[in-house]
Amino acid sequence: MTEQEKSKIIIDEDWKSQVEEEKEQLKRRDSDQSSEASVSEAADTGEGFPPASFTSHLMTLATQATAAMGQIPDPSSPDEPPPVNLGFAQYMIDLLDVLQEKTSGNLTEEEAALLENLIHQLRMLYVEVSTKSSSAT
Repeated sequence: MTEQEKSKIIIDEDWKSQVEEEKEQLKRRDSDQSSEASVSEAADTGEGFPPASFTSHLMTLATQATAAMGQIPDPSSPDEPPPVNLGFAQYMIDLLDVLQEKTSGNLTEEEAALLENLIHQLRMLYVEVSTKSSSAT
């Protein structure tokens, strides 16, 4: 054999695709680990919030209005009656009303029905609470 035949270099092109595959696997594993870490961090800090949605936003506003009308007891002072702040309750109801006006035609049937029902129920509760508080004073 000649010297030229002995020193023939064989290039393995397959290694490039194998390296790319390994890089992708590492990226997937790292992203899986980071998402698992963020889930465990959220669990550690008590941040197990439900997914953000229009419905959860409506329920948050309605809960604030309900609490402002003294319907939710204060856990720090369970023996005392809950405070009533009718001004804040009216503001929360007005916010729900604004959302209803601004989102008209853009909601699903379920969302529109929920919003309509929340506003109605909160207004009825507001009248009841304001009547009780005016007769008590």
